[in-house]
Amino acid sequence: MNYNHDQIKIALAGPIASVQTPFNKDGSISFDGLRRLVDHYIDAGASALLLTWGNSLFAILSDRDIGDITRTVVEYAAGRAVVVACTGCWATPQAVEFAAYCREIGADILQVFLPTWYPGCLNGQTIVDHHMAVAKYIPVMPNSKQIQLNGGPSEGLAIARELIERERNILAIKADVCGEYDEAITSLVKDHWTMIAGGNKSHHMELWPYGCGGWLSTFIIFRPTVAHAYGKAVKSGDISKAVRIIEKIDRPFFDYILAVPGGFDAAIHGIIELYGLAKRWRRPPFNSLNDEEMEKLAEFLKNLPEPEKLMK
Repeated sequence: MNYNHDQIKIALAGPIASVQTPFNKDGSISFDGLRRLVDHYIDAGASALLLTWGNSLFAILSDRDIGDITRTVVEYAAGRAVVVACTGCWATPQAVEFAAYCREIGADILQVFLPTWYPGCLNGQTIVDHHMAVAKYIPVMPNSKQIQLNGGPSEGLAIARELIERERNILAIKADVCGEYDEAITSLVKDHWTMIAGGNKSHHMELWPYGCGGWLSTFIIFRPTVAHAYGKAVKSGDISKAVRIIEKIDRPFFDYILAVPGGFDAAIHGIIELYGLAKRWRRPPFNSLNDEEMEKLAEFLKNLPEPEKLMK
């Protein structure tokens, strides 16, 4: 690990890059593309690099792939940014084994993703025990959606309270639900952990008054000026500027990319090709954008305004 607990918490309060897994056309992982993405994220001002079950496409990766990608990101970041690893949907022994591996290779913190085969497989105590077992090896980041899998919001809040009371190696939590539950959990954990908002900037803006510091930034990939303008506006208390960025840039962007064939992830892989970072391809059975769809995406991005034009 390259950073102490306080440094990790501070890094997670800035714009965070959610690391995409780039592929070659044959479905193999493009490690050259992954290294270019790491360089780009850091040069664009990302304070942390976050591997996730979703955006990093762990669902179509083998356990070996997950280990290799994690090692590549850690080694290539080389202490230039905090690296957040992520477990697969694994039982406790395998999650603990991966936590030890992440500590060995130098990851800074580990997001815990729970196995979700069928409702009722987990209960509050097993979820707490799972996180505590992992946290013996490396600092941990729970996920707000994950910890309320069975009992709903009340169970999620109860689990968060117990983790706060019993474990000192949990540093952050990722908010993935929206609404009153994430507002309540943000209020609960803000004096203990760094809260990170997933999704779009509207989600972060919703949680910011309750104490949410960090947010995932899609724009750090291709338009870092948007990420930094939004961050500056929020931190300075200029909410009207932050709202204009959401209304005129962030919301139209997400409306568009969620509607393309293959949705958000297909569009993001198209964007990393348009900006020369990696290719558009995704591993089958996921589809990739065709040439016509890429042309439409490029035209949309060209017409997306820069934040400074909104401020005049």
